Amino acid sequence: MLRMVEVEFLRKALHRAGIADVRADATSRAAYSSDASLYRVAPSVVVFPAGHDEVAAALDVCRREGVPVTARGAGTSVAGNAVGAGAVLDFSRYMNRVCSIDPETRTAVVQPGVVQAVLQRAAAPFGLRFGPDPSTHTRCTIGGMIGNNACGSRTLGYGRTSDNILAMRALTARGEDLRLDYAAPTMSRTLDDLAAVVTSGLATVRTEFGRFGRQVSGYSLEHLLPENGFDVSRFLVGSEGTLAVCTEATVRLVTDPVHRVLVVLGFPDIAAAGDATPEILQHRPTACEGIDSRIVDVLRDRRGSAAVPPLPAGAAWLFVEVVGDTLADAMAAASRVEKGCGAMDSLVVDDSVRAAALWRIRADGAGLSGRSPAGKPAYAGWEDAAVPPERLGSYLRDFDALMAEFGVTGMPYGHFGDGCLHIRIDLPLDQPDGTRVFRDFLFAAATLVAGYGGSLSGEHGDGRARSELLPLMYSPAALALMAAVKHTFDPDNILNPGVIVDPEPLDAQLRVPAAPALRRSLALAYRHDDGDFTQAVHRCTGVGKCRADNSATGEVMCPSYQATREEKDSTRGRARVLQEMINGTEVTRGWRSPEVHEALDLCLSCKGCASDCPTGVDMAAYKAEVLYQSYRRRLRPASHYTLGWLPRWAKLASAAPRLANAILRAPLVGPVALSAAGVDSRRNIPPVAPRTFRSWFDENVPSAAGGGAGDEVVLFVDSFTNYFSPEAGIATVRVLQAAGYRPRLTAEQQCCGLTWISTGQLDTARRILGKTVTSLAEFAGRGVPVVGIEPSCTAVLRSDAVELVGGVDAERTAATTRTLAELLTERGWQPPSLAGRQVVAQPHCHHHAVMGWSPDAQLLRTAGAELVRLGGCCGLAGNFGVEKGHYEVSVAVAEQQLLPAIRDADPSAAILADGYSCRTQLADLTARRGIHLAQLLADQLPAATREC
Repeated sequence: MLRMVEVEFLRKALHRAGIADVRADATSRAAYSSDASLYRVAPSVVVFPAGHDEVAAALDVCRREGVPVTARGAGTSVAGNAVGAGAVLDFSRYMNRVCSIDPETRTAVVQPGVVQAVLQRAAAPFGLRFGPDPSTHTRCTIGGMIGNNACGSRTLGYGRTSDNILAMRALTARGEDLRLDYAAPTMSRTLDDLAAVVTSGLATVRTEFGRFGRQVSGYSLEHLLPENGFDVSRFLVGSEGTLAVCTEATVRLVTDPVHRVLVVLGFPDIAAAGDATPEILQHRPTACEGIDSRIVDVLRDRRGSAAVPPLPAGAAWLFVEVVGDTLADAMAAASRVEKGCGAMDSLVVDDSVRAAALWRIRADGAGLSGRSPAGKPAYAGWEDAAVPPERLGSYLRDFDALMAEFGVTGMPYGHFGDGCLHIRIDLPLDQPDGTRVFRDFLFAAATLVAGYGGSLSGEHGDGRARSELLPLMYSPAALALMAAVKHTFDPDNILNPGVIVDPEPLDAQLRVPAAPALRRSLALAYRHDDGDFTQAVHRCTGVGKCRADNSATGEVMCPSYQATREEKDSTRGRARVLQEMINGTEVTRGWRSPEVHEALDLCLSCKGCASDCPTGVDMAAYKAEVLYQSYRRRLRPASHYTLGWLPRWAKLASAAPRLANAILRAPLVGPVALSAAGVDSRRNIPPVAPRTFRSWFDENVPSAAGGGAGDEVVLFVDSFTNYFSPEAGIATVRVLQAAGYRPRLTAEQQCCGLTWISTGQLDTARRILGKTVTSLAEFAGRGVPVVGIEPSCTAVLRSDAVELVGGVDAERTAATTRTLAELLTERGWQPPSLAGRQVVAQPHCHHHAVMGWSPDAQLLRTAGAELVRLGGCCGLAGNFGVEKGHYEVSVAVAEQQLLPAIRDADPSAAILADGYSCRTQLADLTARRGIHLAQLLADQLPAATREC
């Protein structure tokens, strides 16, 4: 790594060369220190080129200064392909355009930073698509796919990325501008030298390269054979940025089949499924994917039985997709597969919705594979090997035996039709001898796969994880050819050094072993991470789902990244900065590091990552811990005493609500007081209600203390409902009574401590929440449901209480706490009719993340509502959007989904927003008003029922 004075010199040199966006700050360097792999290499600078000329300028400066260059797309590489010590080029920020689409030739010209899903959307109006479809398609870039020769589930139908690249513009380390077109290739010294290298080793290329479809390891020299037309564009695909930097590509587009049918075949074990694969390939499927019971069992355990639709009998399954121009053709093909492959049971699905639910088993299981069946962290490194499909079954048996020999586990799945197996393995990297075990296992696994004539990588590339293993797969002559090719393109070895040729040891610069355990003086329990904050933040495997556009998924993560498009504002970027903090590296140190607080500043604590991140990263909890550790026994920011103590101030204000409201709205006093409190002057502070909900309840529900009809429930009266929005509580009481329940309250007003939690005042939060848990425990112990009104406070009882307070009472309270919709749907209550009524719903982030919003959707659809469910976050997120310095981002988050939906909504539509913060954001930024679910339902009750 360069010294800081050299880093600054490099930054200035790049800037002088005409590159506008160059980052050398510690936060950016920490955020880019890892990709989706096990490796961490902090870069000296991060460069965001705006076009081809800026890439050329960056290469020129780095060549002169001897600085390594690593090209990076979305950073989803799992083998350590996209990290480097010098300059990292991130193309995803500016060079992300689909330049043109030609429907006649079925081609598109794209920049390397364009996301695959964006290209798909651009091509869709022409009935076209880009064929390769990796699981990261919502965020991976075409440049990254070119770097790794990405494939995906439907390679059998559409081929690899290399099969879909027609032309490329690329820059060599020498500075040559190569325009690589199969019909009219560039004439250059580099290409002349390349041809000479290949000619010298034709026999080696013909016998060792391109032996089967998923041979991705090493360089794809077979494309340079005379009989293959010396196709340099296809050859560069999969070279992992070690030979040239792509700045533009012409890609082939394909049409989707008219009809798809899914055949699910059950087998006694995964090896038997592998044995059946060659026979299945005779039927020319477009996909043949394998999973086994290890994934299915974990998915049921972690997501519930509803996450797994019915499967055929067996302990392993092949998902086989066949297509046809007519449904009859596709069904006939499905019948041939079903009858001819020796499965013990089968299922044929021609309904796209059912098929999507079944495919989701594979997608969700892949996300959950970051934890092994034993519940331990599972790691990449050997997640991508491939063998010829006809040898897959035997390989799977031997690979299972190898894992048993090393005492490790994982959840295997993969592209069985291509002979490619994906698995993350719980190697003991956090143990003293973990690095040795890691190294020994990878060498043993590589020896095994090479013995089957396979490839160390089937689509992810070699990177830092497998390059050292290439001598087990290739002869010395083949390795010498690859070294000669590398020298031809990059004689100074500045492009992604340490990868493929002259590799670094595969156990060098591993991220996890460098991180000491951090268990002491933590405020939260981290129950699922052995009480270890280090293990918690290393949950992030870097797959980058937090960078994906969530507008069509109903998900939340990650709202600040959606607004800023800055890596440091993604869940992954924040996790990387925290990992660097724990490592105590030269990039960032300690809880109070400015870099740590910069990375966390725009975290909304929405908890979206807790549910949407495949590995369950909970950045809201990590942020609370960082704030706790940073300000423990120290002076805090003003907003921590004002917004963080809001329930206390609200209780005081409720004693004289008119006076309090008048003071806050006084022309001179109010703005000054709010500014001193750390509140943005553009925000309106909601008025304190004229009377509290509890006072209304005491006057209008006299039977609450005992007697009366109906099943007993206890309402958890949060501070927002009690002091600011009693109408939501009143409506909840009316709906519960209409449903046959008898609502009760705790003897005294309680608080969940949410505002203290979000500002990191966790000692105080524990005391407050502990009292609340004690008061609710008497009901929970008798099995009386606890019904929350405010989603964020309900989520605290369901989740945070167990982490922060712990104990039997907290667990019982969490188990008995329900949302209104959960309680009503569990009983099967028939809601009043909302037929013909449009309902635009903004689920609260904590509601989505902790409880799930499906019961609410079910209740509304049962009522006949025309439901429009929004994803994303409202942008206010408790105190976040009110604090100084957050207003612009808060509004930008709201503009992602909420505000456009409000502008498009019918004037008569109900705007459903259970969260008090969501309703506050609506009131601040629109002329529309949000209402709670209870209010929507109560307004439809018969008049007599509405009266308590």
